[in-house]
Amino acid sequence: MDKIIPFISDVGFPIIVTLYLLYRIEAKLDMVVQSIQSLTEKLTERT
Repeated sequence: MDKIIPFISDVGFPIIVTLYLLYRIEAKLDMVVQSIQSLTEKLTERT
């Protein structure tokens, strides 16, 4: 039990930070994908 607590504190924080950043990046990537899709639609309408 004495080895588990330091392991969780050493590894747990980076895991939480990574998951949070991945969640934020995913939302921004969805916006980029939507922008690219709308761009192709607008270009096809223009021609």
